Amino acid sequence: MTSPAPPPPAAGHWTVPAGAASTFSWEYDDGRERLLALYQRGKDRQWDAVRRIDWRLDVNPDDPLGTPDEALPLHGTPYWERLGPERRSELRRHFAAWQFSQFLHGEQGAMICAARIVETTPGLDAKFFAATQTMDEARHVEIFSRFLREKIGLSYPVGDSLRTLLDDTLRDSRWDMPYLGMQVLVEGLALAAFGLLRDTTRQPLPRHLLAYVMQDEARHVAFGRMALRDHYRGLTAGELAEREEFVVEGCHLMRNRLRGTEVLENFGVPRAAAVRITEESGGLRAFRRALFSRIAPCVRDIGLWSPEVREAFAELCDGDVRGSDLDRLMRQDDEIAEELDARRFAAEEAARAAEITEMIALGEDTDR
Repeated sequence: MTSPAPPPPAAGHWTVPAGAASTFSWEYDDGRERLLALYQRGKDRQWDAVRRIDWRLDVNPDDPLGTPDEALPLHGTPYWERLGPERRSELRRHFAAWQFSQFLHGEQGAMICAARIVETTPGLDAKFFAATQTMDEARHVEIFSRFLREKIGLSYPVGDSLRTLLDDTLRDSRWDMPYLGMQVLVEGLALAAFGLLRDTTRQPLPRHLLAYVMQDEARHVAFGRMALRDHYRGLTAGELAEREEFVVEGCHLMRNRLRGTEVLENFGVPRAAAVRITEESGGLRAFRRALFSRIAPCVRDIGLWSPEVREAFAELCDGDVRGSDLDRLMRQDDEIAEELDARRFAAEEAARAAEITEMIALGEDTDR
């Protein structure tokens, strides 16, 4: 059987009408100290994806992430048994392409939402930080696009669930909705997904990509938490209820985003069976619990933790709504990226020292 063909590319452009008004601020005072500190950190931590990442690192296109068989939803099903070694390798490649394609599309959505925040948020301090985030997200789009193009050679179109959430977020005229839709939901989910892959992949290049992106994303989530917590303290009960409903609907969309049924369909699995297989996959259920455990404490922190929201998260997290210690995780994300840099610089320095030693030895031989 021949390898499955890549899915047809999505349309070249997707236009979302926006009803939000552009807001200028003439208050050029110092602003909120915490947001300005994040803005300064955002400026200090800008980096070049061409220089920081060693794109010479090889990636096996048949197993781009070093994925164990048990991590694939088809494993243990009759469909898995029908696949030979070559098709199983192709399945790993497609799942990696699908995952990183959704990361890519989400990062472009984050870039556009960050630009929208610059345009619509009333505070100049928030505009400052969102401007640095827009650059961060552009860099992430560059990274994931290059990885898919050069290392995997395959991509998938944006999933329906992510597209719907982006559409809902960008169409809303309220200035805080890009914060809530992207900084809390999409970015929080992305951080958890990146972290799980970063900590399990055996391939250096994707691990480095994810670690460096996560270092940026930790700032973005902190920005959303600060800005929304301040704003939501002044909203009415009805206004908070509208945003809580958005959170619940958005989280269910994100839950459906994680299925990857289009990959299974591309390998001959009927859609109904693909949905059932992914829903019954133990690995995917554990994956979802970890993902939403990062979002739950953030939603609680910004003040959107009604009984309805708690009930929704109990379903999404299989009853565990305590979530993770976000501050500890963000410190850890930063430390991992810095450690990778230190190792790379040490290796480069050792290589340069060895080269100099070799040249000195050659010179000594010539003198003799």
